Parts: sequence; C-alpha cells; structure tokens
Amino acid sequence: VQLQASGGELVQAGGSLRLSCTAFGRTFRSYALGWFRRAPGKDRESVAAISRSAGITYYADSVKGRFTISRDNAKNTVYLQMNSLKPEDTAVYYCAADSSPSTYYGVSSSSDDYDSWGQGTLVTVSS
Repeated sequence: VQLQASGGELVQAGGSLRLSCTAFGRTFRSYALGWFRRAPGKDRESVAAISRSAGITYYADSVKGRFTISRDNAKNTVYLQMNSLKPEDTAVYYCAADSSPSTYYGVSSSSDDYDSWGQGTLVTVSS
C-alpha cells in the first residue's frame, strides 16, 4: 500500500494540528496503522497506533492526553489530532501500515512490524 501524509506545518506552542495520511492500493481496513516521528538528532519513535477495527489504540507516554489517532476506512485515511503542542513535538511525522498477522487484532509500537511507510510531514512547534 502507498501512503501519503500531509498536514505538517509551523505552529506555536499550545496550538493544534491535524495530520492526515491517505492510503492508495490494497484494502485499507486490512492494515493496522501507526504514526511515528523522528526529531532532529534523535531516533525514530512510535507516537500512536490504531487497530484494524479502530477498537484498540496505543499512545506513547509523551503524547497521552494530547494526541488522538483515528481512522476513516471509507476515506482510506488515518488522522493524528495533536493538541497542546510543545516544542519537543517538533519532528518529521511518518504514517505506517502494518499487515502483520501477529497484530491482526491489536496494534504494535515497533517499527519492525510496519511494512509500508509514508514520506513524512514536518511539524515545527515554536516556543
């Protein structure tokens, strides 16, 4: 599946953004989906993930209560609503799709389980 992320931009601390990631190709609902980010000088980290049914979600501790992941299977799109943004949220954000049978009913925070990746969208949070 091909993924295309969008929505990243410059925002002030305390502000909000919504990232979108649209999938093209195979059946969207057959994938669990995740958002990852890579901040300058840091390793890529998992931010949030959502199961195929949308019944299970995962959030990194650093974003719990501020970020919300959701999916619209009719639009082949996964979203990441980001509120109360902080300068430390500055990063390139990537969406990814997981077709692994091991996470068929759940989600994974490991990038190793994701087999398709979007191109990334830059979020910059100014203080």
